[in-house]
This record gives sequence, structure tokens and C-alpha cells, in this order.
Amino acid sequence: MIVLDKKNKVFTLHTQNTTYQMKADQYNVLIHTYYGPRISGGDLSYLVRYADRACAPNPVEAGPDRTYSLNTIPQEYSTCGVGDFRLPSIELELPCGSCSADLRYTGFELRQGKYALEGLPAFRGTDKDAETLVLLLEDTAAQVKVELYYGVFEEYDLITRAVRVVNQGGQTVRLRQCTSLCLDLLRTDLDLITFNGCHLMERSPDRAPLRSGVQGVGSVRGTSSHQHNPFVILCDHNADEDHGFCCGAMLLYSGNFQAQVESSQYSNARLVMGINPHQFCWTLEPGESFTAPEGALVCSPSGFGQMSRQFHRSIREHLIQDPFQGKRRPVLINNWEATYFNFDADKLVNFAKTAAPLGIELLVMDDGWFGKRDDDNSGLGDWTVNQKKLPGGLEALVPRIRELGMSFGIWIEPEMVNEDSQFYREHPDWAFRIPNRTPARGRNQLVLDFSRSDVRAHVYRQIKAVLSSADITYVKWDMNRSLSDVWSAALPARRQGEVFHRYILGVYEMLDQLRRDFPYILIEGCAGGGGRFDAGMLCYTPQIWCSDNTDAIDRLRIQYGTSFGYPISAMGAHVSAVPNEANGRVTPIGTRGVAAMAGTFGYEMDPNKTSPEEKEAIKEQVAFFKEHYDLIQRGDYYRLTDPFQNGPYTAWEHVSPDRREALVSLVSGTIHAAAPFYTLQLKGLDPQLTYQVNGEGIWPGDVLMNAGYPLPVFWNDYQSMQLLLSAI
Repeated sequence: MIVLDKKNKVFTLHTQNTTYQMKADQYNVLIHTYYGPRISGGDLSYLVRYADRACAPNPVEAGPDRTYSLNTIPQEYSTCGVGDFRLPSIELELPCGSCSADLRYTGFELRQGKYALEGLPAFRGTDKDAETLVLLLEDTAAQVKVELYYGVFEEYDLITRAVRVVNQGGQTVRLRQCTSLCLDLLRTDLDLITFNGCHLMERSPDRAPLRSGVQGVGSVRGTSSHQHNPFVILCDHNADEDHGFCCGAMLLYSGNFQAQVESSQYSNARLVMGINPHQFCWTLEPGESFTAPEGALVCSPSGFGQMSRQFHRSIREHLIQDPFQGKRRPVLINNWEATYFNFDADKLVNFAKTAAPLGIELLVMDDGWFGKRDDDNSGLGDWTVNQKKLPGGLEALVPRIRELGMSFGIWIEPEMVNEDSQFYREHPDWAFRIPNRTPARGRNQLVLDFSRSDVRAHVYRQIKAVLSSADITYVKWDMNRSLSDVWSAALPARRQGEVFHRYILGVYEMLDQLRRDFPYILIEGCAGGGGRFDAGMLCYTPQIWCSDNTDAIDRLRIQYGTSFGYPISAMGAHVSAVPNEANGRVTPIGTRGVAAMAGTFGYEMDPNKTSPEEKEAIKEQVAFFKEHYDLIQRGDYYRLTDPFQNGPYTAWEHVSPDRREALVSLVSGTIHAAAPFYTLQLKGLDPQLTYQVNGEGIWPGDVLMNAGYPLPVFWNDYQSMQLLLSAI
């Protein structure tokens, strides 16, 4: 709910559990007054106090009043070069050469429904579930207008942010920085949580108290990256899963990003988040505009769990565009870890013959099906079927798979090219390459210039022809290297600072075209595993391969960190063979199944190399997952333990929206002699209901949550168990 106090220029955004407020003050500076637990409202600008601070410049409007300075007040969208020395939200390079921005409030617009962003991912809402507030700011000297967009989803405690900058003058202006959100808090007694890692170990939570100065994360790799994620949390020092203030900030963007927090000299904290200004500079000719990616905020007065569940619901219901909406996605098997490049049509058919009776419904053919592609040194860019491996093409193969009762999917990597390819030999200038430099290679491949429409059109024509040639229902879109040597032959020197962002816009455009041309195809995102796991990609790819590390025990940590911002239904997770290829660990197939059920669920192994006992286990896992699909994929998610604490077990829980069903999953750690007895306290149940556990014992909900459920003593490492609760 948006409440306007037009007389005092106060704007209050109420959600179910939170309140967000800003005000245009006496000098029309838009100040931030409050974000936290829901309150009744009123003008909260009394919380902003003033004093004569040394070396703090005063705007001319303040006259002799030395207590008023942009450097000490909380701003809704921070400026630069005119007296605020903290982190800026925007930086303009003006025709005179100065770099500054001085924004003042000029008006507002109130709309029903949710605003949309052309060419960029954004949460979607209707007149029934969302409202939009637009606040108008202007730098009169620069003749630049800034529009601040706020989308309010009351039920989800979700507030979205977006920014549009318009050059209203007659001269060229260059935009050197344009963040998506700025949040000024009148306190610094907070922790910052970021989600960091590397290839094979993504999104590990890293928590530290705010210190004086600037701290944060970002990426200049052209992707959101394995190393850092465009999702951060500010929280109380004592905040945990169920208690304390926390605020999650998420950027819907898949390219270079930056999230920084500055703890100022007067104990104020400023968070800014948006496109990384590294190698970014956008030219605005007269009348042109620039739109920054969307940001999203969820504040929870009651700990991380509530925040996560609100993000999960928002993403599932208002961001993801799922061709299986309201239906169950198929259980798949991918041939990559089983065969790598060494496969042909008959081998794939034999895969399907064994997998189909186990209840597996989708066969995904991974890398190696196109061009001259027997290893990862050649063929990328030549998106035509390799007739030696697949005689007769997909037109011949797919019906053979369909006859066995399975659907068919393929792997693609449209953004890349090998120099050993017909594509590159014909269009070497279509790959990123700095003039007079030999480009760096990653996985022996170069990056195509997706900022160019002609490059995208050429690639898309090939892929569309392949997808149109047979009954294909799934596409895995991969991207296996970071961007380097970024320079576009299609842009003049003064616009090279636009290439990184135009590249991402090109990726979004092609994904959107693919989704519109093939609305029945399920697209899974991938970037060397989890290198582009962000809300921007989720707008186009309903699920993302969570990590190239398929080891069940490592996945407990990867999926735990990912769950703070992203829903289970978005996490690509498979049961793979052992010893695991990433670390050599051997875990029971039951444990591998339980870990993979904390994601989209599928298999990454050769079914013909499994024992009769393993085949029976797979049949049972698949049947169980299908039976409880809605509970797992659409239920509320509770983290019961933290796997980074190296405790005796890791546990999590799915609870149905009506709280009448729950599934508790647990994986033990390393086992020691003379182990103590453990009791697991559940969450999210209805304390007034009584539950039957695994069809046997009967327990009141309040007992299970407060007294707990007694766990068995496990024998051997990495064992697993699941508890299915049904209200009676």
C-alpha cells in the first residue's frame, strides 16, 4: 500500500510486515527516513537530525545554516560532486567536463499495477497485487531528469526499485555510474552478509560486521560470476533464522555488478547496488534515456527465514516465466558426466531404454552433438547436427527417444565460438578482440559480440532451425568463460564503455525471443555451473544449474547458501555417479537422492552402469519426488541447520502453504564412536495440528517444533533420512 502526504511531500510504502518511507525536504532533496518493521506511519523525518559538522559543505539554499549538508543526511538516491562525499548513486559527465549530479524532487506519479522495463528483467504484477510509485528528480544545471520507480508487492514484503535517466538538454551527457538502488540507514550496528566462492563451490555465506569505510562485492567478469552473487543482506548482529532485523537486496542483472556498503563517520550506513562502474560509460544524446536494471528489497523483522521465503514466493509467482506453471516439470537424465563427448545416437537410445522404466522422463543430450565437436577445442558456433554421431540428425534420433516414452532436450552455448569452426573462419570480427592484441582464450574459446544484433541474428537462426527440426522440449543454455578483450567493432571509441551492458541486453533479447518462439520449451541457465545464478537470468530461465559440483555433501553447502535468496524450484540439482568427479567422494545413492531433491531433481550418470539395487533405489526416488513434487518445489522452505558449522548433520524442511504437510530431509556428517543422542526441532508447522510421521508415530505440531523429534543413531558417514508429516 502506498500512502501519500502531498502537503508534506512524504511517501510511505507499506507491505504486510514492513514500512519504507522517504520525503522531499525543504530544499527538495529526497531524503530516506525509515525502512523496517511495519508501523502506523506519519512523518518520520524527525529521525533525521542536523548539526554543524566540520568540512561538510552546505548547499546554497541553506544560506547561513551550517547544520544542513548533503554529506550528513540520508538520501534516497545519492549524488556526487556537490557536497556528498559518500558512495554516489549516479555520476554524470557533463559537456564542460565536470563529473557531478545534483538532484532535486519535482513531482510524483502513482499507478496501479507494476511498472515494466523494456529489454530488462523485472518482477511482474497486476492491478490486484502491485502498485507503482514514480518519484521525479531533476538536475536543472545538467538538464537531466531521473525517474525513481518503486514497485510494491504488499503480500510479499517486496519493494522493487528501478531508475531511468533522461537527457532533457541539447548537449551530450555521459553517464559514468547509475546504480539501481540506494539505501541509507541511520545506524551502522549491522552485519553484511555476501555470498562468495569459486567454480565448484559457489555462494558460501560470508558474514562480517560493518566497519568504517567501504566494503562490498562485485564482478567485472561480464557475468554475475561464481565468485560473488548480486544478492546481499544487512542485518542485526544477533539476527538468525527466526529472530532479528534483516534486509535482503537483490539485483536482477547477469553482468558486471557492484554492491557496496559505506559506514560513514557519523554512524550511518549506505548501501548502493547496480551495474559495476568499471569500464562502464553510457552516452546520452539529447532526448535519449538509460534504464538501470531492477533491484529488489525484502525486509524481515523476524530473521532470515522469513526474508528467504518472501523472496522465494516472489520469484516463483512474479518473476519466473515457467512453461510448466501449475504442472510438474519432468525428471531428467543428462549424459554429460557419463559420456562427455563420446556418444552417438545408439548410445543415447540405450540410455533412454534403461532410464525410462525407472520413471525418468526427459533425456538431455549435452555438449558434443554439433559441428566438428569431439572435444572442447573446436566446433562452437557451428550449430548444425554432427551427422557422424547422429545419422539423419535430430529428425531421426528424437522419435526413437519419444517411442520409449521420454522427451528430449539439448545443450547449447550460443555466446561462444572456437577459432576452429566454420563460423569463426567466416566471421572472425564477430568475436571480442581488442585491436592489435591477441585475445585471451578460456576453454580454448572466444566470446561472441552479443552487443551486435547481426551476430545475435546469425546465431539465433542456426539454433532456431535445430529446435524446429524435432520435438525438443528442453534447452540447457551454457556459458563457459568470463569476458575478456571486450571491444566491439560495431561501436565508435567513445561508446566502448557501453559494450559490457549491451552484451547482457543482447543475451536477454535472445533468451526472450527463444522463450516467445518456443513457449513450451523449458530453458535451464548455466554458466560453467553456477557462474550466472541471478534473478536476471531467472526471468528467462526458470531453473539454473546450481553448480558443476554434483557431490552431494558439497551440494548441501552450495544449495544452503543459494537458498537465502533463490527458491528450490530454481536450483538445478542431479544425482551423479560415485566416486564423484569433483572430489572423489563416495556417498550412498539414497543420500545423493535426498540432496538432489533440494533442487529441481534429475540424474547425471550412465543408467546402464548401475546395479539392480541402485536401479530400484532410483525408481523409488523418482516416484517419491513425483508424488511430493508440489510440497518440495512450491512449499515454504526452512533451513533447520547450517552445514558450514560442521555439525553432526544437515537438515532442511519443506512445508505446504496450508501447513498440513511437511517433508524433513537430513544428511549426516562424519560419524564418531560414542555419539550422543540428537533431537531435531522442526519449524513452520501448525501448533494446533497433530501430525503423523512416516505413516506411524503421531505428534502434536507444537511438540515437534519445541521439544523436537528424536533422531536415530547413524552408522557410517553421510547417511540420510526423510520424515513425511501429514496432519490428521
